[in-house]
Amino acid sequence: MQTALYLIPVTLGETPIETVLPAHNREIILGIKHFIVENIRTARRFLKKTDSSINIDSLTFYELNKHTSPADVSGYLQPIANGESVGVISEAGCPAIADPGADVVALAQQKKYKVVPLVGPSSIIMSVMGSGFNGQSFAFHGYLPIDSSERIKRLKQLEGRIYSENQTQLFIETPYRNNKMFEDIIKNCRPQTKLCIASNITCEDESIITLSVADWIKRKFEIPKVPTIFLIYK
Repeated sequence: MQTALYLIPVTLGETPIETVLPAHNREIILGIKHFIVENIRTARRFLKKTDSSINIDSLTFYELNKHTSPADVSGYLQPIANGESVGVISEAGCPAIADPGADVVALAQQKKYKVVPLVGPSSIIMSVMGSGFNGQSFAFHGYLPIDSSERIKRLKQLEGRIYSENQTQLFIETPYRNNKMFEDIIKNCRPQTKLCIASNITCEDESIITLSVADWIKRKFEIPKVPTIFLIYK
């Protein structure tokens, strides 16, 4: 096993590990003693779920969040300089994709450390796969503005791009505001614009549905308060 910064995907929700993560990931994890994580408690839980024989107390965890300074991040990578690998674990899905882990990867690249992304589920990529929309050109925008008027303005801008650039547009919302986002889309986007709602990807209650805005208006639908990605296309 090469000394490197390993980007370790985790499950989306309570999906069994063996259904979405290859055995190779477990082998890599067993060779790492230093982990940069968003949340120590959930990272410990994930590692124990990966292999119950892991001695959690023998591992070192470095917490990464919006309060972590660049100096702290640099220190987190010191084990690599000493010949020891470091793993990055996010809260869900793939590290460094819509995730603070990107800052760690950028620093590792600057220091010319080897970076190894491991295979795992990405709700962003999987939602594009399941939508039927353009997979050659798409853009993920994260959260749209909370202010209603600003959000509607942004929605109209993104809708314009699907017609002018032939580009799929993706964005997310806090689960408890899913239905408010849904209402804003069907009230303000063109009837012919297509909307895909992808919820709880890879979980037992996964739902990926694509309809035109006009058809969504006819359908009585309520989005559960679960992780959801919204995609629009023409």
